Amino acid sequence: MRPLVALGCGTLFGAGLTLSGMTDPARVLGFLDVLGSWDPTLAFVMAAALALSLPAVQWVRRHPRPLLDSQYFVPEQTRIDAKLLLGAVLFGVGWGIAGLCPGPALASLAAGVPEVLLFVVAMAVGMALRHLQERRSADARDAGSGS
Repeated sequence: MRPLVALGCGTLFGAGLTLSGMTDPARVLGFLDVLGSWDPTLAFVMAAALALSLPAVQWVRRHPRPLLDSQYFVPEQTRIDAKLLLGAVLFGVGWGIAGLCPGPALASLAAGVPEVLLFVVAMAVGMALRHLQERRSADARDAGSGS
């Protein structure tokens, strides 16, 4: 059931990005160009997402478990640290340079644009390298503690 729910949510997300025009890098870059010809479309998309998310968050707080799973999966780390800040800076720089955010890039794959495919492959490689580095760090910590 979980894969079907994930597929449905991802499809809905991609359809929303496509319908709102957020898969177009020019539109996203237009939002980031606050000193030029600023395009507020992304702000409206974000406001709509927040308006829909707030009732869902309130529902989550009142129910001990989700409808289609045994537990909620919420972030355990809530502290703002150097890794978070560095990741946010790298994410923002990459978004500004490429004009692509991961969600819209994935939704744009259907268009078959080679640059988007290259971006998604590079993003996946970067995520895999970071995951490998985290695993090696955890293994080194475990070896050092004698576990």
